[in-house]
Amino acid sequence: MACLHDHSCEDHDCSSNWSLYKHIDLSKVSALNEAVSGSVKSVFKAWEQRLNSSEGYLESNEGDPELIVFIPFTSDVKIKSISIVGGADGTSPAKMRAFINRDGIDFSDAQSMQPIQEWDLVENLQGVLEYQTRYSKFQSVGSLTLHFPDNFGGDTSRIHYIGLKGEATQLKRDVVATIVYELMPNPSDHKTRSETGGGLSQVE
Repeated sequence: MACLHDHSCEDHDCSSNWSLYKHIDLSKVSALNEAVSGSVKSVFKAWEQRLNSSEGYLESNEGDPELIVFIPFTSDVKIKSISIVGGADGTSPAKMRAFINRDGIDFSDAQSMQPIQEWDLVENLQGVLEYQTRYSKFQSVGSLTLHFPDNFGGDTSRIHYIGLKGEATQLKRDVVATIVYELMPNPSDHKTRSETGGGLSQVE
């Protein structure tokens, strides 16, 4: 769960080289069981702004701590680690389960499907812990769904920040260059046998 780098993230801006924030398709980010519609978008921000909740935070409905967060990307990415800043007083998520490239997962799906990886979380109020992925399984990720099934005893779950580290692997998924090759016949390939002198002799 330590930082991926050989320094303290408190003393360095770890977002510049590895942050996937700029590759998140924020307009299409969504959450299930959020108390305030659209509030999930506020948890994606630059690393240095991770403790700034002035623009809001994601909170589950009262008495139901379960949350699902759907995160599509503008390009395929490789995800190295995930950082979660939760709320205080038992409202931080206690477990995180990840699914990749699966749209439309609901709570029933999340409970019955096998995640690609899951983590037991700690109350990480400063955002200096990172949960490393099984990197070989997080290649060519077009979308990431995070399921938070429980918290540390609060009536609601709160998330102030979700940080993703990794790298983009290609250009925007929506911008696909389709190149059509027209095969032009090569006249030299279509000469008659008499022209090339390579005709077969007929066996009588």
